[in-house]
Amino acid sequence: MSTNLFTEPLSRRGLLKAGAASAVLAGLTGCSSNSASPSGPKTLNVAVFTDQASANKLTKAAGTFEAAHPGVKVKFTGTTGTDWNDFFSKLLTQIAAGNAPDIAAVATEGLQLFAAKELAEPLDDYVKRDASELKSYFADVHPALVEAMMYQGHLYELPSDFNAGNMFYSTSLLSSVGVERPADNWTKDDFYDIARKVSAKGNNVVGWNWVVRLWGSWTSWMYANGGNLLTEGKYDGGDWLWNTFYPNDPAAAGRKGGWQWGDPTANSTPVVEALDFMIQLQKEGLSPTPDVGGGGTLQGLFASNKIGMAIGGGFWAGGLHNAGMAPGSFDVQYFPKWKSQRHLFGAGGYGILKSSKNKDLAWEFLKTLVTPKNMDLLSPGNVTTFPRKSMMTAQRYASTGPKNWQVFYDTLTKFDDTAPIPAPPYYNAMAIALNKRTTQAMSTGDAKSALDGLQSDLESAAKTS
Repeated sequence: MSTNLFTEPLSRRGLLKAGAASAVLAGLTGCSSNSASPSGPKTLNVAVFTDQASANKLTKAAGTFEAAHPGVKVKFTGTTGTDWNDFFSKLLTQIAAGNAPDIAAVATEGLQLFAAKELAEPLDDYVKRDASELKSYFADVHPALVEAMMYQGHLYELPSDFNAGNMFYSTSLLSSVGVERPADNWTKDDFYDIARKVSAKGNNVVGWNWVVRLWGSWTSWMYANGGNLLTEGKYDGGDWLWNTFYPNDPAAAGRKGGWQWGDPTANSTPVVEALDFMIQLQKEGLSPTPDVGGGGTLQGLFASNKIGMAIGGGFWAGGLHNAGMAPGSFDVQYFPKWKSQRHLFGAGGYGILKSSKNKDLAWEFLKTLVTPKNMDLLSPGNVTTFPRKSMMTAQRYASTGPKNWQVFYDTLTKFDDTAPIPAPPYYNAMAIALNKRTTQAMSTGDAKSALDGLQSDLESAAKTS
């Protein structure tokens, strides 16, 4: 999504190979930021996943900070790509060349990649020192988002946005086939029935469409079916954070030091069943062959009233509005129930690079980026879901819709098993393999064979990471 730094850029397609990224990682030693020396004017360099024109607009979020720190300038540098693995590969190349930024926008997909390679600075000491200043922030942020920003007991980012995998639907298309808003606890069978009715309209209208990638893909069905690509676990640690900021919050119960992604389970029965379901929908004409990458094309088709339902996060509210859809022409519901109604999400924030010569200054800037004012400046127009619940209001969504905007944040509060997408330190290799094997399955009609291949791919990537 080009309008949001942390989730889904438009039309993503793999540009760089995993092998190149691995080679870059192997050479990441002794890199340093190109910021000015402590004795002179300082520039905080911030790498963001967007085009440079959009990056230039972000400087307005630095105005108050620069005014409070005379002689300091914040420079946002945009890097384009077709998905997060492209951005990470380019950023790793930049770091290896000795041209590292001080701060980088890093989503769930890359947090463990940068933390495991010791490229990111843990924020623990800063957070402990400024705990009283940060209490209002953490009190406003769901603990699931915070845990997703942790690795091996350490916190690496303050969540600045997130998007859960919900289901958007065209109100006019569903109404035209006699279907009203699905119930909160609607099921896979309900979904299938609606997709069949909408697809029967013909004229290139389909009941369901999706993209090939980790977030917002068939993987949401995998989660609802009780499966995952990797064995789930939690790292020990993190008590310092939970005891300080969430001592009496039931939603923090069982939280630890971040998600630990273990052995691959890509060809397990629940995963195979999820991808088989996608093949079934395609064979029956209820869904077309999916694109690889981001949801830009998908949003355009949805806005043209050619799609009945599609996975989207809060960023779709702004995206569909910008594509010309009026409030009321689309709405959102929780993802359907299969074996469970578990949802996935992706989160984002800014991390400090370990090589930065201006870590203390970078931390002061990071704190300003999670204020409501700067969140609005960084992501205007409902192009993401804010992690601060107090910012989720009817007034905010009045201009764009959807009517049931509460679904975005309530996905965290209503379903206590909502969890981040699996993103181990070898995420780049995993993303490329997932795209390749999903495309294979959809072209051959054989999910099991493709996922056996994905299982082998992930086992190899895990061994070499």
